Amino acid sequence: MENVAQDAQFAAEYNADVDVDKIAEVYAKAYLNAVKTDNSSIDDAVEEFALLVNILKSHEKFAEVLASAMVSSEEKIILLERVIPKYFSKLFMNFLRVVARRNRLEILVPIYRQTCIILDEQHERIPVVITTATEIDSELLKTLSSKLAGIIGGEPIIRSVVDPATIGGLIVRVGDTVYDASLLTQLNSVRKQLIERSVQEIQSHRENFQND
Repeated sequence: MENVAQDAQFAAEYNADVDVDKIAEVYAKAYLNAVKTDNSSIDDAVEEFALLVNILKSHEKFAEVLASAMVSSEEKIILLERVIPKYFSKLFMNFLRVVARRNRLEILVPIYRQTCIILDEQHERIPVVITTATEIDSELLKTLSSKLAGIIGGEPIIRSVVDPATIGGLIVRVGDTVYDASLLTQLNSVRKQLIERSVQEIQSHRENFQND
């Protein structure tokens, strides 16, 4: 499940092209429906897709050939069958053949991201970006996640961003919504810990400066 949560974060960071994503969403739904019909593991199916995405990112030439309009769909299928079948299930290979025959291999990454987004919605996993002045440790992150879950009505998938300009503060973004002081008030105990940590770091820097 940890990998699926990471997939959710990956999807949350994606700056979407609306037209491409509409097409990608259709393929993502078809893939997930096929997985469900086959009684296969959804998590395994997503991780299998993630593996392909990583291969495409690591081998740019391979990705370029699959996306090229100069290469026929049948040639792309032959290439896929020759290079990667040992890594993937029969179901996933069949899905790739369908995408290839419809000349959509160039949007495999958007299809993957839409797959993650659909699963997040089904499981009420909500991408959240939290900006703080200092790094959040695991215990504090756990406390923050627990408080947020009750506020946003789902499981927060948190991406932490460090920005020194927010010293003593906390910015919580859910989708296009930036929560204001009303939510920060509910997170007051967490905010106090962040303030205390910032003060300690400032004092530590001063002491180091004096010692130098």
